[in-house]
Amino acid sequence: MKIAVFCGSSFGNNPLYKTLAQTLGKEIAKRGFHLVYGGSCVGLMGTIADAVLNEGGEVTGVITKNLSKKEHAHNSLTYLHIVDDILERKKMMEDLSDAFIIMPGGFGTMDELFEVLMYGQLGYHKKPCAVLNVNHFFDHLFKLLNQLTKEGFVKKEHNNMLLQCDNIDSLFNKIIQYVPPKPKWD
Repeated sequence: MKIAVFCGSSFGNNPLYKTLAQTLGKEIAKRGFHLVYGGSCVGLMGTIADAVLNEGGEVTGVITKNLSKKEHAHNSLTYLHIVDDILERKKMMEDLSDAFIIMPGGFGTMDELFEVLMYGQLGYHKKPCAVLNVNHFFDHLFKLLNQLTKEGFVKKEHNNMLLQCDNIDSLFNKIIQYVPPKPKWD
């Protein structure tokens, strides 16, 4: 299984996030999964890639030409794709992946999260999307999603597409057991 991990190109303010990236990377490799991620060697992105590689796992990075200079493309990956722009990067990562894991990050991470949720809602894919909600990082996001459902903008079954996990074992169990809802327009 190829798993895309969306996470920050920085470490954030809490050292727990770096530890989480290391632990998740080790688990991805130990379980025989293949990491797909944004191709950088910095921040949580670089940490998770290094952890997978250090455990003998395979890693595919996808980075834009522009970001490869700014964020420093990781040169030790199993595969590295350098693409023209962010849209091509996101599409390739989504196409290469069988599941998505979201860790703490910024605007880019949130953009990737909502894009894969929207595509799942519309039926363009049936892949699981799980948030690793360590240290309550995503609690406010879940409150927002519940408000969207309460106000009638998102159906409950589509809100439930985003798997909530507070530990790595639960995360992988939910990904493996995932059953997608019917697309929005069915």
